[in-house]
Amino acid sequence: MSEELHEVRLVVNGATYDVTVPGRRLLSDALRHDLRLTGTHVGCEHGVCGSCTVLVDGTPMRSCLMLAVSAVDAEITTVEGLALADGSLSPVQQAFKDCHGLQCGFCTPGFLTTITAGIRDNPQPTREEAREMIAGNLCRCTGYQNIVKAVERAAELTSAPRRSSSVETPPGEHL
Repeated sequence: MSEELHEVRLVVNGATYDVTVPGRRLLSDALRHDLRLTGTHVGCEHGVCGSCTVLVDGTPMRSCLMLAVSAVDAEITTVEGLALADGSLSPVQQAFKDCHGLQCGFCTPGFLTTITAGIRDNPQPTREEAREMIAGNLCRCTGYQNIVKAVERAAELTSAPRRSSSVETPPGEHL
């Protein structure tokens, strides 16, 4: 007997997708296989490692533990949706680049989404709070020091006033 299929409308990174999925399709599988958004990585498939973390209505969620049918009417943000509107890196992405917060990169999408929500909720975390922010994500390569530095750098970048390209630089001062 074949499994019943469900018509599901998912809103991912601001775009709406209509997909037909079995009732037991995980959100991680729907994102990767049905929508071809492969930035969300699946590691342990038990919700332990955090590689599959996406934002659901702004809250970090393990997409390997969530059914796609339960994501209807939610705003889902994957790592592909973190860049700024102009295509430039978000403060968290830029901080990972600046602080060498990744090595193999497998865990990175989960860290980026988790830290994005963490910085939104706590814009100026202490070092201990930065460690707590990432405690639910596992990395086998970095030892976490540079990831913690990236959290601190993301807080700096988020709180720093952005320079507008329309502002003229005074003579003798360089960008």
